[in-house]
Amino acid sequence: MAGWKKRLAWGAISVAVIIIVAVVVGGVVVRQRLSNSLPVETGSLAVAGLGAPVTIDRDHLGVPTIVAGSRADAARVLGFVHAQDRFFQMDLQRRQAAGELSALVGARALEIDRASRLHRFRHISQQALAQTSPGYRAILDAYAAGVNAGLSALAAAPIEYLMLRVDPEPWKAEDTILTILTMFNTLQGRQPQFEATFGTLADTMPPAMYDFLTARGSEWDAPISGGTFARPSIPTADVFDLRKDLRGTEAQNRRNFIRDNSREFRAAAVPWLVRLSDDEAAGLGSNNWAVSGTHTATGAALVANDMHLAISVPNIWYRASMQMPDPRAPGQTLTLTGVTLPGLPSLIVGSNGHVAWGFTNTGGDWSDLVIIEPDPRRTDHYLTPSGPRAIEVFDEPISTTAGAEPFKAHWTIWGPIVRRDHQGRDLAQRWVAHDAAVLASDITAPETARTLDEVLAVAAGLGIPAQNFVAGDTTGRVGWTIAGAIPKRVGFDGSRPMSWADGSRRWDGYVTGDAFPRVVDPAAGRLWTANSPVVEGNMLATVGEGGYADGIRARVIRDRLMAIAKATPADMLSVQLDDSALFHERWRTLLLSTLNATAVQGHDQRAEFRRLVDTTWTGKAEPRSVAYRLVRTFRQAVFRDVFTAITSPAKRVDRDFDYGRANRAEGPLWQLITDRPAHLLHPRYQSWDAQLLASVDTSIAELETLGGPLADRTWGEFNRAIVTHPLGGALPVVHRWFNMPSDPLPGDVFTPRAHSPRAGPSERMVVSPGREHEGILHMPTGQSGHPWSPHYADQHRAWVDGTPLPFLPGPSVARLTLTP
Repeated sequence: MAGWKKRLAWGAISVAVIIIVAVVVGGVVVRQRLSNSLPVETGSLAVAGLGAPVTIDRDHLGVPTIVAGSRADAARVLGFVHAQDRFFQMDLQRRQAAGELSALVGARALEIDRASRLHRFRHISQQALAQTSPGYRAILDAYAAGVNAGLSALAAAPIEYLMLRVDPEPWKAEDTILTILTMFNTLQGRQPQFEATFGTLADTMPPAMYDFLTARGSEWDAPISGGTFARPSIPTADVFDLRKDLRGTEAQNRRNFIRDNSREFRAAAVPWLVRLSDDEAAGLGSNNWAVSGTHTATGAALVANDMHLAISVPNIWYRASMQMPDPRAPGQTLTLTGVTLPGLPSLIVGSNGHVAWGFTNTGGDWSDLVIIEPDPRRTDHYLTPSGPRAIEVFDEPISTTAGAEPFKAHWTIWGPIVRRDHQGRDLAQRWVAHDAAVLASDITAPETARTLDEVLAVAAGLGIPAQNFVAGDTTGRVGWTIAGAIPKRVGFDGSRPMSWADGSRRWDGYVTGDAFPRVVDPAAGRLWTANSPVVEGNMLATVGEGGYADGIRARVIRDRLMAIAKATPADMLSVQLDDSALFHERWRTLLLSTLNATAVQGHDQRAEFRRLVDTTWTGKAEPRSVAYRLVRTFRQAVFRDVFTAITSPAKRVDRDFDYGRANRAEGPLWQLITDRPAHLLHPRYQSWDAQLLASVDTSIAELETLGGPLADRTWGEFNRAIVTHPLGGALPVVHRWFNMPSDPLPGDVFTPRAHSPRAGPSERMVVSPGREHEGILHMPTGQSGHPWSPHYADQHRAWVDGTPLPFLPGPSVARLTLTP
């Protein structure tokens, strides 16, 4: 018996030793594999296709300076460093546009892939590539070859492929156009929802009420051309009387509305795609401005830019500087510095030493929903200006790790059928992103511009998601235009779905020449954009309405800029970091007046709510502020309660209707609670005061569900960074190595410092062309997408704290030479 026990003990020890050895050996193998997937930063490597040796100098943050003998060589080497540092990011971007994520990660991505396959973007990117100019095609081909060379130069595939147990697929030139199409989807993908919202309102509300709820503009707007926009009057009771309209369905409508408009964040269906709340998504878009030399300390123009996007690990942008012979000045060097997008061979925003430029999303209208009229004689046909046509059906099987899933895309002459409205009508989407000829344009064109006029001219019509393009040059001049293609609409304004069957409504190509919106050298010497209307009149009509933001950020920026006599880069960063709570000041005043002595008598929680709002307000959306969070929660509750009732006719016919998608609701909301029309008050309330008080109680109830006293409900408790790697949640044991810290963040989507948990400034840049050494540039996370790299998160703290980092890369700490 004793012998048996001894043998059993030795057996257990042997097994334990084997397990330990296996774990150690496995750990060593994994560690070696991870080390092998780090980029090559020193020494010399041969890269086929180079015309001459190219050096890559990296500074202490891993930011590369590429010195090349030609633009094609610079593109090839930019592709090389993008692949070495960020290939998995590039892979996800091209797959997202093409609807090919499931082939990488399995059926969990099918919902995303189906939505993308409707648009057949892989096919469109191939068409666009075939139409590119020879010079641009050479750059695209060189970049793709450089990406594949960089991937091959890694001793092991990037860490994500080890985790997914798949091999990366080579980069194709068409994948660069797919990357651009991913940005189209990011920046314009909500437009069909926006237009459908307007369509349902138009179908269910009297015209005057529709105009009131959808009119662009409020007192917050601050366009650079013109004044604020006049709001329409509130319709009278004979037009729309809420007390008569409600028919007992308001309780369910309210539950649906609150569910759909909840400020709480929904979990992502796919872990690497950042899903934003409606509030955050409405805040995507960015700030930028330019100050003419007359109003700067140096006499040179200053350009500032902070692009607000979903923030993940790694950051979307990649800092870089590229030096090459200047094609317009033999013997001189052209230097491009700023941020690039892995997947593209071009400088996105930055400076070329002659001009500097920045982007913000426009809020203009770049797609339209077309009501499809079926042919009454043949159900698979529809009416067009040239007669009935058959619906084209394309087989688009979606590959998954377990096989192929069948999928069919239904297309019309205007574009794919993307949704069905509340009347059961099919809606097709006409979108700039479907136009291969537009996508074929050379996105590197701004890089060689010498003057403001040149850069504004080449920006017009670029094959990118239409952007507010703000620029300044070395002479101190500044200007604004739209970078992108602007549809020329005939017979309609594009605000809601229409039938195009008889030909009276259509797109007639794109806007060109003098009709293209442009503002150059304004008298004030300052330009600013923040996703609200930038201009008025004919120029605004040309840009259209595609979901503008409320103008609060633009107004704060304008007022700050006007107060600075001689601007410096530090002044511009201060404006970017502005977290003043101006937007909510009047809501605080309203809240305090609502919680008067009578309202709080006998209600301890109301009294505490009022005390906190009264005594802890700092005038800023800062992490420690309790009052800011309470006031903001109150405004959201008022919004839900008021518009749940008023838009109930739309909600009754369309369960998915969401007035929050209209974005700019502050104008009508403030009018209603200021004028307090009895006919637009829900009959459950005796007065508007009673309705506002009910919103206070709702706010208290929502905040109490979090546990603890109201005094613990700081803004920073809610506005805490959720900056994660696409696979950071896949392996809980190692997530802390993949994700960024959960820092409390100052700012809000209603302040220039537009932080929210999952979105915010993806970079902050300030630069004068020709004086780049004085500029500022920082971004979240770091250059590398590899969690073992020292550059995975070494820029993140400066971004969280708002600490300036130099625009130009620092001294070289590592040099790699690539030879032909």
